[in-house]
Formats: sequence, structure tokens, C-alpha cells
Amino acid sequence: MITRRPLLFAPLALPALARGAAAQEAWPSRSVSVLLGYPPGGVTDFASRAVCDRMGRSLGQTLVLENRPGAATAVANTAVAQARPDGYTLLMGTSTLAINPALQPTLTPRDPMKDLTPIGMIYRTAFVLHVHPSVPARNAAELIAYAKANPGRLNFGSSGTGAVNHLCLELFRARAGIDVVHVPYRGGAPALLDLRQNRIQGMFSAVQEALPAVREGATRALAISSKERAAAMPELPPLADVLPGFDGVFWQGLFGPAGLPAPIVARAGAALREATTDSELIARMAAQGVALTPGDDAALRRTLAEETAMWGQLIREQNIRPE
Repeated sequence: MITRRPLLFAPLALPALARGAAAQEAWPSRSVSVLLGYPPGGVTDFASRAVCDRMGRSLGQTLVLENRPGAATAVANTAVAQARPDGYTLLMGTSTLAINPALQPTLTPRDPMKDLTPIGMIYRTAFVLHVHPSVPARNAAELIAYAKANPGRLNFGSSGTGAVNHLCLELFRARAGIDVVHVPYRGGAPALLDLRQNRIQGMFSAVQEALPAVREGATRALAISSKERAAAMPELPPLADVLPGFDGVFWQGLFGPAGLPAPIVARAGAALREATTDSELIARMAAQGVALTPGDDAALRRTLAEETAMWGQLIREQNIRPE
């Protein structure tokens, strides 16, 4: 009997295995909730809704975007990290996943690399380094020279301490070796208003936010924060031309809970690639100053790891603390 037992149990196990495989292959058999840690409105929300709609067409099911703002996106991030890994709760994760562990280590998930499953990249969007016209600088090199000659006299705004555009400023200060004053605001709009009125002299703004001010001549654009030029402002040179290796962007990617089965990752990733390579969607996002960036789960995992290390080191070295 002992030697025959595996033969008796093996057939019993096969139906269970088949049912499990069929369940994964059938995903999704109902609507999928996709959480976003930002309120409605804005480019992140716009991009998420557009991508969800396009993915839904590929998958044959509705992807329902749920705005769950709060605690520097930790509310949405944590909800997905704690969800069942069945593919029916996903996350539109952003750069905050790489920033929060060092900036606010009490927030969850404390280790997004372990607590979430990367599915694929969605986009990268750069920031425009622009200044008030009263600043006598026509490019990044001249701004650095002017700041060094006038330490502590230039005020640079941001949308808040720990925001990506603030960290770009801190990276700029550290790499350039300059002394400028950081003035945090509650959002980019009030900071940009003060820049227009010369209450502050410069800031890093999202491309779509900077464009109107630059075109009106209210501010002067000097450089782009990404290592590559931005399609919406192709004339702007990267800061990396002056500060080699400089690359500060806001990015977004699709994640699931830890333990998400590989077949679901593959199917969701394929639908995401169809969305991020769709010519109509590319054009719609380009009008918002956002370049869709197709990339698989490995690319997203690599981005998260590299930026967690980069921003973590900067936050510790500059002793940056949340407000």
C-alpha cells in the first residue's frame, strides 16, 4: 500500500491543480480595482484613467480607478500591499514609493520592493528649471555661477518638502555646490504664482505647469531635469549636460500585491504595453507634457530600486525631514 499511495493521490491532485491554473488563465473574470494615491484632476489622475480605459479594452473587463489620497500616497499603497494577490486590486504607484521609506519611514509599506509586485512602467515626466526674468542667467551654467557669487540670495520654491520637484532642487544644490533657500508651498500652483511675481526667484516645475509661464515670458526656462530632452520643450538642454548623471523625474508604474501570480503579471503587463504604445494615447499624453515609457516588470523593479537608493541617500545626506 505504501508504494501505491502516490499513484492513488496523484489523480486527486490533478483536478485541483487544473482548477488553479484555469483560475489564473481566466483572469480577469470581473472588474479590477486600481488604486491611486492622488485626488481627481491633475496629470497623474488623467494618465491613470486613460491607461485603465485602454487596458480594459485589451483585457475585456473594466478597470475601475479609485482615488485614495492621503499620507503621501501611503493610504493607497498600503491598501494594495495588504490586498489578496488575486489580480483584482492593483496600484498606480509613483515616485513616492521610492521616497517614503527614507523620508517617512513610519509609513507603510515600509519596503515596497518586498511588499508589492511590479507589473510595468507607464511614464516618466521631467521638471523644468525656470527662473524669474530678473535673474541674470540664460542657462544652467550661468545660474550656478550667479548662485555661487550670491550665496543665500536666491529663493527657490517647491510644491512641498519631500515632493519630487523639491528633491530635484536638493539634488541640484548638492551637485552644483550652491547655497539657495528652499521655500516649500502647499502645491505647485501657489509656488508658480509667487515665481511669476518675483517673490521667489526659481523652481523646478512639471513641464505642463511651466509651459504657460515660459511662453508668456513670465519665467525663463534654463534646463530640463531628465537625462533626455522633453518632447514638449525640445529646445531645453538636460541639466546632465552641466551636471553629469543628473536625472530627476516623476514616474508612474503599475503594481500588484506581493505574491501576484506570474500569469497575471504577464497578462496585465501585456495589456499595459498595448496601452503605453497606443499612438492615440501617446498623442493625448504628449499634449499634457508626459511621455509614455513602455517597460516590463523588470524595468519597473529596476527603476524602483535605483530611485530608492538615490533619493534615500540624498534625504539622509541633506537631512531632509517632512513638514
